[in-house]
Amino acid sequence: MTPVQRHTPKIELHVHLEGTVRPALLAALAHGNRLPAPAGPPEVFDDLYAFIATWNAMTTVLRTPRDYRRALLAYAAEAARDGAVHLEPIVDADERLGLAGFADVLAALVDAAAEARERHGVSIGLTPQVCRGHDVDFAQDAARVAARFAGRGVVGFGLSGAEGRYPTTPYTRAVNLARDGGLPFVPHAGEAAGPAAVREVLAMGAVRIRHGVRAVDEPELVAELAGRGVVLDVTPTSNLRLGVARPDRPHPLTVLTGAGVVCSVSTDDPAIFDITLADEYALADRLGVDAATAYAAGLRGMLGDATTRARLVAVGERAYPAGSPARPRLRQ
Repeated sequence: MTPVQRHTPKIELHVHLEGTVRPALLAALAHGNRLPAPAGPPEVFDDLYAFIATWNAMTTVLRTPRDYRRALLAYAAEAARDGAVHLEPIVDADERLGLAGFADVLAALVDAAAEARERHGVSIGLTPQVCRGHDVDFAQDAARVAARFAGRGVVGFGLSGAEGRYPTTPYTRAVNLARDGGLPFVPHAGEAAGPAAVREVLAMGAVRIRHGVRAVDEPELVAELAGRGVVLDVTPTSNLRLGVARPDRPHPLTVLTGAGVVCSVSTDDPAIFDITLADEYALADRLGVDAATAYAAGLRGMLGDATTRARLVAVGERAYPAGSPARPRLRQ
């Protein structure tokens, strides 16, 4: 494997927009909304649930469409410096925004995504989500709101939250409403909970799974994922920091890709973990997934339109020339 260059083209499919906001911008947003600046993250997280509490405390200062717009433009610029050519940021349909506020946020983000493409050459497909534990009726209404933006910059609909503490099946109707509106299902699963959680979202029609790394606990499921070509969005540092991966064992990314599972590489929450997209690609390289393979996986899993896909194929073919034994097949 060759060393990962910072400007090597990269695709990122799993990044929480709220978790991209670096401390200076976070403090500015808090000041603008007359809120105290949130405390920084701890050095060590006990588990996913402790992380979620920190995430909620740090990101609550985003209150207005302008806040979200600033966040997206800032991260697009940062990611572009690290070689990003396509992003699929996640944005929560937070109950504190209300449905009208959520719609206003999505409208602002659609405009910001177009501006980011013009300014930084990064295509952006937004993937709003609801969280396990949210009011079910709110989740269904949020799915209807998200579907209004299908074909206008919103490309998928997700489900996140405290996996293992709150059930998934109550959100089936919300998922179906989004899908009927043109938004494929891209849930979180298989992070805090095990293989059963992965099977659950597969049964609900997931086209891609964010995390999914606990599938390694069940070899039959790993083989099924490989056979079906399901893309898992793996976040190597996050897995280590939250105890999903253990430093004394092979990283799930190594195990999964070794078994033929297609895994994209992403940061999850780069500001909270104090990492960059280039850092994650470099870590993935050390774990056995080179930049060409990570790029091809991102291309396989991305939800953008045919024009965006064709552009990304062309970018990949220029960056990873044919004849290189490491380059996976980019055209599908």
